[in-house]
Amino acid sequence: MFSKACEYGIRSAVYIALQSLEGRRVSVGEIAEEIDSPVAFTAKILQQLTRNNIVRSVKGPHGGFEIEREDMDTVKLNMIVKAIDGDKIYMGCGLGLKECNEHKPCPLHDRFLDIRNNLSTMLRTTSLYELAVGLEKGLTYLKR
Repeated sequence: MFSKACEYGIRSAVYIALQSLEGRRVSVGEIAEEIDSPVAFTAKILQQLTRNNIVRSVKGPHGGFEIEREDMDTVKLNMIVKAIDGDKIYMGCGLGLKECNEHKPCPLHDRFLDIRNNLSTMLRTTSLYELAVGLEKGLTYLKR
């Protein structure tokens, strides 16, 4: 459903939020290790998240990535998805057809529309804070 970059972007942001709740900044290497992602790929994803004001990068010996506590409530998953994958998840055909629309629908068009709308709602309403708290309480995990 999401690109690999987007999956890693969501995992990265959630991990950074968790560590920020504990007052820690985290390095690219630590993030990559914790989310099972190659370091160079993680670095590129973090650049996108930083450019889109989802995470903050602090330079220097005590630097790393962080998210302010108040931002954790306002950063929703749809912001991460848009920063990395754009809007393509909200458009396009469930079967990958180029010409699928309400006038020329594919066999899944109407059913997929409901799924896409539900996904959009979930992404718009789920905050980084909610996901970080789930990790903190041990209810969820980021590694397989």
